[in-house]
Amino acid sequence: MIERRKLLGLGLGVLGASAVGPMAAFAQSKFGPGADPIADLLMKQGDLGSAAEGMPENGLPEAPVPAPQTIHRVSSEPRWVKLHNVHTQEKLEAVYFDKGEYVPDAVQALDKVLRDYRTGDVAPMNPKLYDIMAGLAARTESKSPFQIISGYRSPKTNAMLHARSGEVAKRSLHMDGKAIDLYLEDVSLDRLRTAALDLKLGGVGYYPVSNFVHVDVGAVRRWVGS
Repeated sequence: MIERRKLLGLGLGVLGASAVGPMAAFAQSKFGPGADPIADLLMKQGDLGSAAEGMPENGLPEAPVPAPQTIHRVSSEPRWVKLHNVHTQEKLEAVYFDKGEYVPDAVQALDKVLRDYRTGDVAPMNPKLYDIMAGLAARTESKSPFQIISGYRSPKTNAMLHARSGEVAKRSLHMDGKAIDLYLEDVSLDRLRTAALDLKLGGVGYYPVSNFVHVDVGAVRRWVGS
């Protein structure tokens, strides 16, 4: 592991009382086979499944959204993301992009927090999702971590949710690590949705009843669900 990318050195930290004390050990750890550095530090809670999970990214489009025509320069400035998994109660704050590239240690730690909490399966999340989240935080001027309803979804979990609800896509982008369902505690849901649409970086689903916004790195489109 490259020294400059040690988690604390790049601003990667686990928040909350459960992280007090062992942080130095976590910062020095490596993510290898059998390693479970975050789970060792954080208290896990039981299955908190709800109808808010598993909402589709293939709903009927409310209206087409044109793809952006301007090519933006990619800044090499550090990018932060803060998130909280509402099912496991894990919290993570990380510099995931630095010196013009994604930071492997941070991205791997984020993958862990965004795992399928039902099965424990971990899969690589598309790092462009973190760019969307960073853009949303900047546009909304939020000071809160993103509350994560659903990140990666295993085929087993997705099949179960699809059988439960016709709104869940049979081949969900969650299964490819390309979608996240989220909300911010200090930003209204409609404002978060507007910010996501303004970014024009992928699909945006609005779920006012279930209280989350779906964002993905698929085609630029939008829809409204329940």
